[in-house]
Amino acid sequence: MSHVDPNLRREIFGWHSHRLGMDMPVVRYGHWGPALLLFPTAGGDFLEAERMGLIQAVAHHLFSGRVQIFSIDSINNHAWLNHGVPIHEKARRQVLYSEYIADEVVPHIRGVLQNGSARIGATGASFGAFHAANAFFRRPDLFDTLLAMGGIYDLQPQFLHGFWNDDVYYNNPASYVPNLSEGHAMDLLRHHSRIHLVSSRGQWEHPHLTEHFSHLLHQRGIPHTLDIWGHDMPHDWQTWHRQLDYYLSERWG
Repeated sequence: MSHVDPNLRREIFGWHSHRLGMDMPVVRYGHWGPALLLFPTAGGDFLEAERMGLIQAVAHHLFSGRVQIFSIDSINNHAWLNHGVPIHEKARRQVLYSEYIADEVVPHIRGVLQNGSARIGATGASFGAFHAANAFFRRPDLFDTLLAMGGIYDLQPQFLHGFWNDDVYYNNPASYVPNLSEGHAMDLLRHHSRIHLVSSRGQWEHPHLTEHFSHLLHQRGIPHTLDIWGHDMPHDWQTWHRQLDYYLSERWG
């Protein structure tokens, strides 16, 4: 059952990812405009944003062609949220997921856009913001915009419990961003990207996590917006509805 306006273009597709060993569905909302890749929250799936009203909240932007949204599955339940898997295996699966984004999802979206070199946007809330930020900072040649809402940017200590290896380092933005090499990628981040870090001071939110990551970006001279909303904005969907709508209205393009 669809939870969006029946007149909104909505397509479900997907493929079997051999690197992940599972079918990975994708849903596209909208018919035109730049692409925004949407990551689900911790335990969510590719239809979570639709069920929780986020797509309907920004449907007017989709109808107008201001943006089209591609919402994908995570593998959190097979990795970071799977208590039966050792941490090094969780990290290995995160590496595979990052490769899936860069080598499977982005090329497919570029095919839809009929632009083989298009850089796209990335967004997500909560744990989705972590995945959006990781995709963005790992590959600024593929992504030009980041909107991270109520995110975490460091898997320590909640998920890693002191464990460390290269798989963790290269998929933990708070670790590798301070050490990014000068060169083309850093030039893209400093001069050809839009980065919005958004949080609030409402219930269940942890704005200090966003403020700390903003500090790391400042240290590297990476321009960005740090936007902390008020105490009436909880870490919940009603807040993310308003934040995504605002940024698509005022800060997009």
